[in-house]
Amino acid sequence: MTNLRNKMALITGSSRGLCKAIAERYAALGADIVIHYSKNEIAAEAMVSNIKAMGANVIALQADISKESEVERLFSESKRAFGKIDIVVANAGLEMEESPDSEFSEEQFDHLFSISTTGAYFTMQQAALHVEDLGRIIYVATGPTAFPVSGMSGWTGRKMTPGYLMDVLVPEMGKRGVTVNSIVPFAVDGVGVFADANKHPELRQSLMESCPMGRLGEVEDVANVAEFFAGNLSSFVSGQHLMVNGGAIH
Repeated sequence: MTNLRNKMALITGSSRGLCKAIAERYAALGADIVIHYSKNEIAAEAMVSNIKAMGANVIALQADISKESEVERLFSESKRAFGKIDIVVANAGLEMEESPDSEFSEEQFDHLFSISTTGAYFTMQQAALHVEDLGRIIYVATGPTAFPVSGMSGWTGRKMTPGYLMDVLVPEMGKRGVTVNSIVPFAVDGVGVFADANKHPELRQSLMESCPMGRLGEVEDVANVAEFFAGNLSSFVSGQHLMVNGGAIH
């Protein structure tokens, strides 16, 4: 079992969704946790209570990661609270349902990319500056970055630039023994556009049919990979974009 005792993990967008599960997994493995949230303080405080009940140290910090200064503050306050940062998971972003590419507006572009691209970019930049030697930087990408999907240029495009930065950081951070990897999940049940099990039945069925395992992903599937990347077993694994997709190819 992975041991994260005496490690501190800063996880953006961790009051809900995929990174909620990752934060809970890391806490269960002994890590101190910083829960980052943008607006939903109630959800963040609920996460703090949940993680405290596991016996882990935890705080919640609010920050608008579309602003570089706010990202800098998030990291400085995290280090002030725990003295160091060992693991950074860059995940925070907006959810947007499928939209025809010809109708994707400037307003949608600016709103989506300000957080999902700018925020992730500066989160990883700050991670490179502050993470401890032998630390971990993990980026949560999205499956369609591996292949084009109609109607998803905005949704997928927002994840491309941070993914490239991740590749650039690999040789830069390797000198310090820091690994830099990304998790590339398939559609995940219970989060994002599939948070409501009754919505998008046709899309859900289509995705399930495209997956050899015949199902959508689960948050625990993603947390399993996040655990691997955070622990000692992946100490010589860097620069990998690991697809968590049950063998789906489109």
